[in-house]
Amino acid sequence: MSSDQYDADAAGAIEALTGSINTNTLLDLAHRFSLTYSDLARSSTEHFLTTPVTALPTGKEKGKFLCIDVGGSNLRVGFIELLGEVDGPESSDTERSSTVGENVFAQVKRSHDKNWPIGDHLKMDQAEDLFAWIGDCIADVVRAALDEAKGQDENPFGDEILLGITFSFPMAQSRLSEATLLPMGKGFAITTDLNLGNMLLTGYARHCEAPGTDGASMSDPANTKTRSKLPRIRVAAITNDTVATFASLAYAVKSAPNSRVAMGLIVGTGTNATVPMKLANLHPAKRNEIPNPDAVETVIINTEWTIRGTDKPLNDLSIKTPWDLTLDANSDAPGFQPFEYMTSGRYLGEIVRLALLDTLSRDPEAIIPPSLQNKNAIPTRFLSEIVARKGGRIVQAELEKTYPSTDPSESFWTVDRVELIRDIAEAVQQRSSALVAAACTGLLACVGEIKIENPSKPSSSSNGTHTRDKRTIEELVIAYTGGTISQYPKWLQTCQKWIDVLVEEGSAENVSKRVTLKEARDGGIIGAGVLAGMTEDIA
Repeated sequence: MSSDQYDADAAGAIEALTGSINTNTLLDLAHRFSLTYSDLARSSTEHFLTTPVTALPTGKEKGKFLCIDVGGSNLRVGFIELLGEVDGPESSDTERSSTVGENVFAQVKRSHDKNWPIGDHLKMDQAEDLFAWIGDCIADVVRAALDEAKGQDENPFGDEILLGITFSFPMAQSRLSEATLLPMGKGFAITTDLNLGNMLLTGYARHCEAPGTDGASMSDPANTKTRSKLPRIRVAAITNDTVATFASLAYAVKSAPNSRVAMGLIVGTGTNATVPMKLANLHPAKRNEIPNPDAVETVIINTEWTIRGTDKPLNDLSIKTPWDLTLDANSDAPGFQPFEYMTSGRYLGEIVRLALLDTLSRDPEAIIPPSLQNKNAIPTRFLSEIVARKGGRIVQAELEKTYPSTDPSESFWTVDRVELIRDIAEAVQQRSSALVAAACTGLLACVGEIKIENPSKPSSSSNGTHTRDKRTIEELVIAYTGGTISQYPKWLQTCQKWIDVLVEEGSAENVSKRVTLKEARDGGIIGAGVLAGMTEDIA
């Protein structure tokens, strides 16, 4: 193949991925997202799900809570102590918020944090076995806290500990302290409706029995019988990961006339968002899911913004590539989460692999390594930690080691092919960031926080020529967490750049608005404590 033809094929792949990443297309996309979200909120019972959270934390909540965060791969358990408002200098009204160099969670004290990977055998076990293991892990943390407190006159927790739970799986809720677990997915075998709180309490219960009767422990079978019984736990709050992320930063960042948390965002293995929304703008049936709906005007919404139907704007603007369609068709749930398949960490590596193979297939001299032809052969983590970060020679060596040539005497990974995979990986990252930026601005427009004008009509936007009066700017904070947005090089910066552009160019009415991504690190476990603190009147 000629060098010119190879360059043309490579350029074509990059253009297919990045051709939509421009101001006009993304503005159109954001506007269409806004309309789609508004329609789904009113008409769908699968999207824009109500949660029991109908008020925001004040930042004055206090108390100590045991918290757990159950994710798709890991379990985290620890104690969260809310200290309420902490004295200290307030930031300037005109400064943009940032997590860099500041202790965002100064009024949150954490202790006895422990993490465990959730092994595949646990995912495939019966529900009782999984929750018994979680109960053992909880007991491990509680016992460590009690051991540290030895010598004090009394049990620091009393007879009962309040528990906050973040659960990164589908569940149905009508009360903050109760949830019905729905089929879990993400490799878990549980497919029946279960009472989540009861399952956790049952899994932990044997550790509350009299000494010598609590049976063998999965986490420490040798010493369990010699240990004293542990305090009971009582479920105070259950929430999902996006709501927990939102609540954690809403507690930590003091609301002011010029700054408040307006949205929660997760971009990790998957992606989702949460936002406050007026109950009047939701499907009428959702009123039945809220206690005393007549007394509620606004409710925190779990958007489920990746589920089928949310991708209508992407289809209308022909943004999907053949590689996206192939990935979707070969996924575990074809058509179920099309927006997630284009943007989140579980799938970015596969998009890169499909685009790379398609481009290389046009080169008759390319004998593609067999290991590269397997589905999901390129993990997103490999792209993030090696391809996007290391120098060319290191990347070349890692590629040759991971995807070795069929001919040991000749390296498949020439300089051109190394540059090709790096260029495709960067294009996939840029597209993911830009699409999420458009979705964020579309969602904020849907709930009336900003305005995105219809691009097909005359716009009052000044194409970036207007200037902002810093004294009147209102900052709308998007609380974010997730490995993709936090760790993939340039992902956060690219997303913030496009949010800035779309807000400014969306309408001249946004002149007093600024939308800022702000990290809610470990928001899952902290948010569980915040919501637990909102349910009790603690002295």
